Amino acid sequence: MKFQGSLRNRIILNIWIAILPLAILLGYAIYDMRAYYTQYDQIVTNITSANAYNMTFKQEVDEEMYQIVIGSANWTNPEEKLKYVDPYATIDTARAQFQELYDDTEDSDKRRRLRTIIRLMNTLEDRVDDILKNVEEGGHYDENMTSFTMNIQILTEITQENIQNYIYYEAQEMEEVRAAVSASAFRDLRIMVALLIVILGFNVILSRYVSDKVTDPILELCDANERFSQGDFSVRVEMNNRNELDQLGESFNTMVNEIDFLIQDIKREQKNKRKMELSLLQSQINPHFLYNTLDTILWLTDSGDKENAVKMLTSLSSFFRSTLSKGRENITVGEEIRHVQSYLEIQQFRYHDILEYEISVPEEMHHYYIMKLSLQPLVENALYHGIKNKRGKGKISISGWMDGLDLLLFVRDNGIGMTEEELTNLREAVDGEGQQVKPVDSGHGFGLRNVQQRLKLRYGEEYGIQIESTYQVGTVITVRIPRLVEGDV
Repeated sequence: MKFQGSLRNRIILNIWIAILPLAILLGYAIYDMRAYYTQYDQIVTNITSANAYNMTFKQEVDEEMYQIVIGSANWTNPEEKLKYVDPYATIDTARAQFQELYDDTEDSDKRRRLRTIIRLMNTLEDRVDDILKNVEEGGHYDENMTSFTMNIQILTEITQENIQNYIYYEAQEMEEVRAAVSASAFRDLRIMVALLIVILGFNVILSRYVSDKVTDPILELCDANERFSQGDFSVRVEMNNRNELDQLGESFNTMVNEIDFLIQDIKREQKNKRKMELSLLQSQINPHFLYNTLDTILWLTDSGDKENAVKMLTSLSSFFRSTLSKGRENITVGEEIRHVQSYLEIQQFRYHDILEYEISVPEEMHHYYIMKLSLQPLVENALYHGIKNKRGKGKISISGWMDGLDLLLFVRDNGIGMTEEELTNLREAVDGEGQQVKPVDSGHGFGLRNVQQRLKLRYGEEYGIQIESTYQVGTVITVRIPRLVEGDV
């Protein structure tokens, strides 16, 4: 979503207003300083190059020519004359250096001074040439000495003076550049300080404006959030900032709506859950079951079988004590097994001729927790819809084992079983999404559906019961729940 005057754009604009003028001024200052630096560096290079010949050029040329004139350097010997002294090379090297300085400069005054130095070196080379020709001819000692004194020494003196003048001129220009750099830096500093003051003043005003645009809606959101945290789910915020805060307000309103819906949904689920628990408890306190059990106890008493009457009465007491379990929703697997055992003991008194049972759940599973009344409805279903519909004696087996982080409990019977069609109808009744599902037959599927819904509601969709059955063979109901200890429930 894009906003016309988004906070991001305003903040970026504020930053650019602060940075851009300073960046432009800084760029100009850098460019200006670079120009001065280039000029300053060229002057230093020129002075260094010229200074290399300031003190040595005259001395070297004079000494070499003097040795040639007096004969110390044997110039007439082709093999020896260039071995120790070479005035031509000294002059050529210096002239080439000053010619390079001449070519690199565009300053007319510098070029004039350098041109004079080069011309002096050309003239000096001519006078050196005159003396060397006389030396090669021989017999011109006095003339050569006069020429050395009057020409060579005077020309090298004049050349050295011109080199010194050139260096002095460059040094003056260096001072001018230094002064210009200092003045430019001071000028740029004053401009930057003045510009900084203006920018700071503008930014204070702009920041206050942006801050109000940000903090006022945030304060409104905080107030709405405070009311919401106190339970007011009718609170809503209205914003017309045309920026990201509008989206934040919309998100807040959406969150409140969704939380309100979830709370209402949880209330409905809790209400349904209580209805299911109440229905299950009512099914456990079935008056027919209670009447039949009490009639059996009375019959045993009348017949003098007081021992079995006491056992049956004890099992009935244990059964209802486990059913209520002091209002607890979760009990241990061991307690649930004892509840089922009490139920089977009571039913075995009544159906001793058709019912056998076996419970083989490992002891290491007994301390884990399970929702109460998770197994008894399955055992009841196995008895009334499996064993009783079969001719002859039947058996109900309860077993279990641990599967990773889950517990698996099995309720098996070798009763009548179900056809494929009956099994499909029962699964649809147990797993149906609607609140009212037509049972397969009278009462068949209600207890299983109740257990399925409670397990999925409590543990999640991956848990619950799974039914497998084969006609004339029997039925197996598998219960999958997570391994939970006391601190997890």
